[in-house]
Amino acid sequence: MKASDADILIVPGYTNSGPHHWQTRWEQKLTTARRVEQAEWSKPVKEDWVARVAEEVNAATKPVVLVAHSLGVPTVLHAVPLFKNKVAGAFFVAPPEVDNPEIRPKHLMTFGPYPRDPLPFPSLTVASRNDPFGSYEHADEIASAWGSMIVDAGESGHINSESGHGPWPEGTMVFAQFLSRL
Repeated sequence: MKASDADILIVPGYTNSGPHHWQTRWEQKLTTARRVEQAEWSKPVKEDWVARVAEEVNAATKPVVLVAHSLGVPTVLHAVPLFKNKVAGAFFVAPPEVDNPEIRPKHLMTFGPYPRDPLPFPSLTVASRNDPFGSYEHADEIASAWGSMIVDAGESGHINSESGHGPWPEGTMVFAQFLSRL
């Protein structure tokens, strides 16, 4: 699949993805990409976030490819039963451990636990070995439950602009390979 054949939905996490974040850069470069906007980025309400993702997927006119980062990952997973349109695939990056009582802010735990059912579409999960919001072992476990291929990003932090992943050329290459397999 080519990017032009899909509606690429960018699903940011807690506090949104800023102007230097790789998600924002991808949204600007990919002509068929658009961000799923949330009403409240700093005080996420699971039901509202999930409903917005489902609304955007169901309004798509082409097969959907989801690109979720951080809190966007559990948002997408909880929305899957609400999808009426075809999802061609999902690209998950840095899934946080939302069922970990140490997570901050605490209200992010309302997005846990992750659904563990196999996904009805192909997916790829990119996880870091030193992500402060989720361990690689946890990401590997949930990706396995979903039937998602996992990519080890090494010691890459939370794979956001704060960890030096603004342009993230390696991610662009992995995403291009993933798209080509859909």
